Amino acid sequence: MEPGNDSQISEFLLLGFSEEPGLQLLIFGFFLCMYLITTCRNLLILLATISGSHLHTPMYFFLYNLSFADICFTSTTISKMLVNIQTQSKVITYAGCITQMYFFILFGGVYGFLLTVMVYDLYVAICHPLHYTIMNSWLCGQLVLASWTMSALCALLHSLMVLRLSFCTHVEIPHFFCEFNQVVHLACSDTFPNDMMTYFGSVLLGGGPLAGTLYSYSKIVFSICAISLAQGKYKAFSTCASHL
Repeated sequence: MEPGNDSQISEFLLLGFSEEPGLQLLIFGFFLCMYLITTCRNLLILLATISGSHLHTPMYFFLYNLSFADICFTSTTISKMLVNIQTQSKVITYAGCITQMYFFILFGGVYGFLLTVMVYDLYVAICHPLHYTIMNSWLCGQLVLASWTMSALCALLHSLMVLRLSFCTHVEIPHFFCEFNQVVHLACSDTFPNDMMTYFGSVLLGGGPLAGTLYSYSKIVFSICAISLAQGKYKAFSTCASHL
């Protein structure tokens, strides 16, 4: 069949992992268990952080937001896959695919930024304990707000870049969710701007947080090694426990 342009395409097909009925049942059970475990774990963290007054600290405030982002992140992809296996349908609408892509990038970006913010909190607490008062509720709120804002803008930009593409008649996505690169590669129109946006997004949402995390942890390790007392080292390492 000759591929043709169809900018008004209405749906995509998510091929998933396998079409074997027996294997699909196994995949459904495995991912359902993992999804329930992940969701319950994060819900327990949310409840513990809210109910425990001694946990109302910057680290656990960030952990609260991280758990919320984790629930949303897994729900964005896994829930649709479970529904498709249960209904034996591979279809996802065009609007649903763009929406799923947006929230996947949003929550994934927030997750990375929050991990970096948590490491910064550890860095200040261990390397500059006398200045830890700067980590007040206002600054913590601003850091979380910045994480959500940057991720939302990046996800919106990626989604708008996909909307400009024209798609061929071949609309099968070899994945269980609408992954950005997989969708872009199905397009019949020029994808160079999208590829550049992918590199930019990778640097912003991946490289930036990773570099910040590695830098902060290197400073933390050097500061801990400089502590002479074993008790002081143990206390410093225990401070990192929640993040690890």
